[in-house]
Amino acid sequence: MKKVYLAYGSNLNFEQMGERCPDAAVIGSTVLHDYQLLFRGGRHTGVATIEMKRGARVPVLLWQITEKCEKALDRYEGHPHLYRKKRLMVNLDGDELVAMAYVMNEGPPLAMPDAYYYSIILDGYHDCGFDEAILKQAVMHTKSLHDVQ
Repeated sequence: MKKVYLAYGSNLNFEQMGERCPDAAVIGSTVLHDYQLLFRGGRHTGVATIEMKRGARVPVLLWQITEKCEKALDRYEGHPHLYRKKRLMVNLDGDELVAMAYVMNEGPPLAMPDAYYYSIILDGYHDCGFDEAILKQAVMHTKSLHDVQ
C-alpha cells in the first residue's frame, strides 16, 4: 500500500531520501498553509517541526512511499517518542490529497539546529527549488522565540 508523505525538513534532501527510502518517488511540491517551520529539541541541537499558525506557510515536498519506506522513516524520525504522525490535507495542482507528516510531540523546547543539519535541509531547499529565505526566517524566528523563553 503506497502512501503520500509530506516532507518539510531534512527529508527534502534528495540524496538523503534516496539512501533512506530508495523506493520513494517525488509526486510534487506545494505549500502547507497556516503552519510555520520551527526547530525544537534538546540542549545540543534542534530539529525541524511544523506548528499551526494562521497566515504562515511552509513549502513542502510530497513523496509516494511504500510500507518499507515508512518503517525507515519511523526509525529516523523517532516515531512515536519524538514525532507523531499527522494526516494533513494538501492541494497539489488542484487536487486535494491526504498526506502523512511527522510532527514533533509536545514538550521539546525551541532549539537552534546545528550547522550540519541545517546544511542538509538547505540542500533539500535547493533540490526542490524552494526559497531559502523561508528556511533562514524559520531559524531566526526560532532564535527570537528561544531568546524570550
